[in-house]
Amino acid sequence: MGAPSYLDVVSQRVVLFDGATGTWLQGRDLTADDFGGPDLEGCNEVLGVTRPDQIAALHDAYLEAGADVVETNTFGSLAITLAEYAMAERSFEISEVNARIAREVASGWSTPERPRFVAGSIGPGTKAPSLGQIRFAELRDAYEVQCAGLLAGGVDLFVIETQFDLLGIKAAMIGARRAMGAAGRDVPLQVQVTIELTGRMLLGTEIGAALTTVAALGPDVVGINCATGPAEMSEHLRYLAQHSPVPVSCLPNAGLPSVVDGHMHYDLTPDQLVEHHTRFVTELGVSVIGGCCGTTPEFIRRLAAEVADLEPARRTPEPTPGVASIYSHVDYDQQPSFLVVGERTNANGSKKFRDALLAGDWDTTTLMAADQIKEGSHVIDICVDYVGRDGSADMEEVASRFATQSTVPLMVDSTEPE
Repeated sequence: MGAPSYLDVVSQRVVLFDGATGTWLQGRDLTADDFGGPDLEGCNEVLGVTRPDQIAALHDAYLEAGADVVETNTFGSLAITLAEYAMAERSFEISEVNARIAREVASGWSTPERPRFVAGSIGPGTKAPSLGQIRFAELRDAYEVQCAGLLAGGVDLFVIETQFDLLGIKAAMIGARRAMGAAGRDVPLQVQVTIELTGRMLLGTEIGAALTTVAALGPDVVGINCATGPAEMSEHLRYLAQHSPVPVSCLPNAGLPSVVDGHMHYDLTPDQLVEHHTRFVTELGVSVIGGCCGTTPEFIRRLAAEVADLEPARRTPEPTPGVASIYSHVDYDQQPSFLVVGERTNANGSKKFRDALLAGDWDTTTLMAADQIKEGSHVIDICVDYVGRDGSADMEEVASRFATQSTVPLMVDSTEPE
């Protein structure tokens, strides 16, 4: 009988991730030479090539502390991010070499009774497709290359983390699945969003909308990481615990950051993180824990000693059938009323909308959607089908505007699915 898989272990007990990569590396007093020169200084991912010994030591420190999972040093190995260092074409190489380092170190610690896993770290990049900063297909293809490198290096799962844009998550998940298909090997997908102090993701997405969207894409684990400490994550985790159909993860920062003597400082102590994770595990049923920015091997050591052996509370998730916009979740069941779909933004049913469409008056089309929302529509229908028009181009113009300027979900209405 082979060693249990990552998801097998998640179903049986608490799984402990490592802590921060950047915090650990900052403590090593690395110089520009370590990165390969001043132009690459600050690109942690290139250290897998220039200082593999440091990256191996990073993983070794967390595994020695008791981590079950180490994340690859690839948070920013996406070609679009590496382009800032003129290294876009090295995405596969840098992803693979960092994954191989983590794989080798983790394998050295792994036993049949206590397997250690390697999670391919996939960050959000620096451009939001929902805001039109990058084309969806370009981002998806870049993720596919990054994931192909991670698979070649031997990762056990992908952790799509610190995500702030739902469309970016979709691009990452599709890219990952394409890479898995090409490699002939499937690994789990763990998706973690980042909730800001505003109580929403950076683009304004609340946790209900995030779960509705991500769950529809079929992740194996969902959770929250980064941006805040555990205290600020509590209610969002509670929502996930109550409604997520898959296991829940939580990798918080060591509190809220502040700048002290020119350096980033986090004020949460290991004892405090232990206290929060104990509650998340025993009260909410969170089964994957760890740390993000500001957490060190000492944090992981304390979690391994005091939290990892606790039994997660049994969860009985309540489904929330509905749809989501980029901002909010809408239940199908509207009590005491019914789900209202606004139909005026339909080229076949509204002369005003059709005239605006033909004139390319996108502001008017957007105002028509806003008026329907004010009048109580829960969902906005969009139909741009009209003889002689390029429906795909018109839908892109209208839907891209509605997606960010309308708060409710959209329903695409067309006789041409493509």
